[in-house]
This record gives sequence, structure tokens and C-alpha cells, in this order.
Amino acid sequence: MLATIEHQGQLYRANLADPLDISLPLREGLESVNCFYAPLFETQPVVAGDFVGSTRRGGPVKIMNIRLTTHCNGTHTECVGHITKEKYTINETLKNFHYLAFLTSVYPQRLANGDRVIGRKQLAVALKPGQTSALIIRTLPNDDRKMKVNYSGSNPPYLDADAVQYIVDCGVKHLLIDLPSVDREEDEGRLAAHKTFWNFSGERRTKSTITELIYVDNAIPDGLYLLNLQIASFEIDVSPSKPVLYRLAQQR
Repeated sequence: MLATIEHQGQLYRANLADPLDISLPLREGLESVNCFYAPLFETQPVVAGDFVGSTRRGGPVKIMNIRLTTHCNGTHTECVGHITKEKYTINETLKNFHYLAFLTSVYPQRLANGDRVIGRKQLAVALKPGQTSALIIRTLPNDDRKMKVNYSGSNPPYLDADAVQYIVDCGVKHLLIDLPSVDREEDEGRLAAHKTFWNFSGERRTKSTITELIYVDNAIPDGLYLLNLQIASFEIDVSPSKPVLYRLAQQR
């Protein structure tokens, strides 16, 4: 199945039968991503009287309870409600699911204090104003260990607030990154990158989202893609999500 997309006066074609999944699978145990010292993802069968929701334990079907810390256990998409007292939900925020997205790979720069940070100048090399409404950042080095790492206490790389302001100034409404957070693991609650992205102290960008803990395989080159960003219909600030990319072929 082919889809035709017009972007800045140019026509592109996407093959919807060839998806590139950039979400992390949720697995029980230590073979799954975890961060911020959250409990691991876990499932347990429903038990009600004589009924057990496990075919291995003699039940007729599998019916499982899920323990999931959405912000910490895998790929998730969040809205401004993540940091506000007022209630904003991801289901109310994300109403469109297809976007032109630009993928760029970046080596975080090491600061004098040992932090690894993505800065404005690095992003300005690749991202131009008005280029796309969605930006995907793959940090380097990159390998499949990102699919099962425990980030807790490791001070992972993060985005400088000035870099986030550049992203906003370029018109990006949906930011996707392969890190646990756009902010420093321990920042005393400042949340400078989150607050900058959602313009927390001004007219809030209530239709914009941040997706964290993606994984973009090295076989996927930097460039422009069609993004399908899917969530569950959670009426809270965040949902597990499944971002999928489709290659674009320029039409003459």
C-alpha cells in the first residue's frame, strides 16, 4: 500500500507495507529498559474465586494484570500534563497520528562536570526552521543494548534547554528521543527542557508531545520519514506508545 505526501511543494511516496518500528518491546524481568528506580514491568494472572487467568495454571484463557510505570518502563508519549497542576491528558492532546519527521543522529557533548548534553549548535547543523513538525533524535554511540539497559543512577545524556528552545523555534511539535528523559536524571525538579518545550511560563503548547525511550536501529539512516505515532486512549498525562517510521521516496 502506497501513500503520497506533499511537503513544502514536493511530493513523496511512502510504502505502508514496509514499517520501521522504533518502539521498545515491553518484556518482564531484566531484559527490558528501566529508569528512575521504578519497579520492573510485570504481569500476573487475574484470580477471582476458582478462576485463574492463566492457561498454564489450568485456566481456560489468559487474563493478566499489568504493572507498568509508563514513564520508566518503555517507549511512552507524554503531554504537558506531565508537569502541570491542571489536568491535560495524552488522549485529549494527540488527535493526529501521522507526521513528517526528521531523524538526526547526535553525539552528546561531555561537559566539565561529566554530564553528556545535546546542545543547540549540534541540532542547528541538521535541523532547519520549518523543516518538519516532528523531530527524532538518535544518540550516539548506538546499539541494541539500549533495548534492555537500566538507566537508574547512571546520569544519562539529556538536552540543554537552549537546544530545546531551538527545536521549538524550528516549529517542532512532537519530539522523540532514545533517552529516559529530555532532562537531567537529577535536576532538583527544575525540568528546564520539559518546561521550555511546552513553554511552561507562557502560552503553553498543549498540543505538543514528547516521546522518550525509543530505539532507532543503525540500519535506519538519518533523513525525512513519515511517522505514525500511536498511543493507547489513556486519560492521563502519558501512554505507552508505538512510533513507526516509513521511508519516503521523492516523486519527480
